[in-house]
Amino acid sequence: MDINALFECLASASCVVTQASTSLIVGALLFLVAAGLTLIFGVLKVINFAHGSFYMLGAYVALTAYRTTESYLIATLAAGLGVALFAVVFERFFMRKVYGTDVLMQLLVCYAFILILDDAVKIIWGAEFQSLGMPDAFQRPPLMIGGGIIPVFYLYLMLAAALIAALLWFVLTKTRLGKVVRAAAHNPTMTSVLGINTSLVYAAVFALGGLLAGLAGGLAAPVRSMSPGMGFSILIESFIVTVIGGMGSV
Repeated sequence: MDINALFECLASASCVVTQASTSLIVGALLFLVAAGLTLIFGVLKVINFAHGSFYMLGAYVALTAYRTTESYLIATLAAGLGVALFAVVFERFFMRKVYGTDVLMQLLVCYAFILILDDAVKIIWGAEFQSLGMPDAFQRPPLMIGGGIIPVFYLYLMLAAALIAALLWFVLTKTRLGKVVRAAAHNPTMTSVLGINTSLVYAAVFALGGLLAGLAGGLAAPVRSMSPGMGFSILIESFIVTVIGGMGSV
């Protein structure tokens, strides 16, 4: 959008409403991915450069689950849980080997994993663009506010992201797991001395980060096309969000 088009849009209430709703869903998706990314960094002091691939995998898992069950709710939950399990495997067999090593080594491991997962997606789902399509439950007339158009699914996505954010806050601040995670982020050595299994904590943190990325992929599936490598762009955007918000601060 050039500067003239921007001013024309600002002069139109309908354009402002439409663009604002679109911006909100993009922000909601970025929050979910960035929250997982910064959570992993805050506890493990590792930048998971493969986090965008978790988002991509979540979208494809949601696609398969929806085609199988025809339930978008089940598809989204399957995306989150499936990627969470996958993240645990990734942490156990890939990232655990490079904790405490040079950042370059961590980057190489993540980059190798990105290439492997992209090729796996091509083999399983194909290299062409795919789309889940709008679920039947959301194929309803859009809301009209100030002349602007807000699809029903946009409202669902924003509410879902807000609910997930509230649950994440509750887990991190009100549960024993959350207290252990925050303690490990603040002083991992003391946490280990107190008898807490830090390896289990690290796996749980990766699972939670994977869950958030998988849910983001599942929520994005109806409104974004899928293709191998789609995780790269959202990784860059999410990384910018985490830097602005503070690395390690959810």
